[in-house]
Formats: sequence, structure tokens, C-alpha cells
Amino acid sequence: MNIFIVIVSYVTGLNDIDEALPDHNAWLDSMYETGVLIASGRQVPRVGGVLLARSDSREDLERVLETDPFRRRGFSETQIIEFQPSKTAEGIKL
Repeated sequence: MNIFIVIVSYVTGLNDIDEALPDHNAWLDSMYETGVLIASGRQVPRVGGVLLARSDSREDLERVLETDPFRRRGFSETQIIEFQPSKTAEGIKL
């Protein structure tokens, strides 16, 4: 299993983002249920978000990210950074 940091950048105004937020949050919930997401949250200032994800491959993750309502509506772009954790805090299982 590979670990990824996903940087989400908004390419539209916050009015559009807020309108799509319920669908995006439902998508996030489903990604936690499937085990893809480990953590997620807004950037500060609110220009996008950050996802900590796991996936068998970058290509699999890219396919999953395409289903995000923000992406489907053209409201965001993503940057994907793969990394191999060499240490984790006690109790964290990746």
C-alpha cells in the first residue's frame, strides 16, 4: 500500500465551493469507508484542501480523485505527492 499527500487547489470562487460542499463531504465519507482516506482538511487560508490517502498505485488514486464532486464540476485541481513513511507516531497504522 502506497501513501500519498494530495494537495487540492480551488480554481473557482468559494460560492461554487460552498454549493458543492455537501456532495464533496459525502464523497469524503465514502472514501473513509473504503479505506482510501486517512485524514483530510481545509488549507489555511481557504484556497483548497489536503488529503492523506493510501492506494495500491498512483493510477488507482487518480481514478478515485476524478470522482470527487469538486473535480467533476471543474472546481479544483490536484497535486499528488507519493511518499514512503519510515516512521509513524505510536498507534498509527498505515
